[in-house]
Amino acid sequence: MTVLLMLLAAGVGVGLWALAVWLVPPRPSLDEVLARLDPTPTAPAAATVTPADPDGWAVRAGRPMAGLLRAAGLPTQALRGDLATLGRSTEAYLAEKATAALVGLFLPSLVGLAFTAAGRPFPWALPVTLALLLAALGFLLPDMTVRNDAAERRRAFRHALSAYLSLIQVLLAGGAGVETALTDAAQIGTGWPFDTIRRTLRTARETRVSPWGALGRLGADLQINELVELADAISLAGTEGARVRQSLDAKAAALRSRQAQDAEADANAATERMSIPGVLIAAGFILFIFYPSLTQITTSL
Repeated sequence: MTVLLMLLAAGVGVGLWALAVWLVPPRPSLDEVLARLDPTPTAPAAATVTPADPDGWAVRAGRPMAGLLRAAGLPTQALRGDLATLGRSTEAYLAEKATAALVGLFLPSLVGLAFTAAGRPFPWALPVTLALLLAALGFLLPDMTVRNDAAERRRAFRHALSAYLSLIQVLLAGGAGVETALTDAAQIGTGWPFDTIRRTLRTARETRVSPWGALGRLGADLQINELVELADAISLAGTEGARVRQSLDAKAAALRSRQAQDAEADANAATERMSIPGVLIAAGFILFIFYPSLTQITTSL
């Protein structure tokens, strides 16, 4: 009976929340209003990211709840940048978020209902507490996953960007123009970062947008400041004829130095994590050696 009342209360709460969102929808942001008023088409830089895998069962199950989460103001601006980096749609992210929260909410209730039907009911506080904790964990788990995956993807992009900078510098030293150097350097590299840069430059050419402007928008969408700085430096050469070979060389060296520092930090963190199993094994060995003596001492007392 307690589990049934808990399920009914959860359903009533979700229904009241959905009704409140429908009656009082949130106001759109200023960026959305200005985008509706501005009819000028822009190059979709974020669309150049490699698309993610097809939707799974979690996305299909939670798609009806995605509209409610979007009306509540989700995802945040930072998470939108992470999703753009991963090439995932906000619809799939919100659907997965809703499914994880609902599974965490109803799983303890179903387990408690099964034990109640078997004649061994739990105290009502236990399934309620577990349901709330698992629902919160399920609601936040997609955020942590997206942030970690986006950070790894940005790190891979920065690694490819350092090579891209070196290639641009070599082509500029050989007498190539700025636009030619950008395009030819992108054709040399492989992997998803170079594919993304190639699609961005092709889109800029077809929409008659400057290539450095498209790269700057791509860097802003992916939240990669180094790409934005590259676009700013190349724009000086493209519009004012400034010499940027030395600047590109310095940026490439700074990127490689940062990558070496990140690799060293990751190695140190992995070394520290490797010490934890050794400590646990040593503690278990000590306990195994001294357990018989401790047992005899406690029984003799």
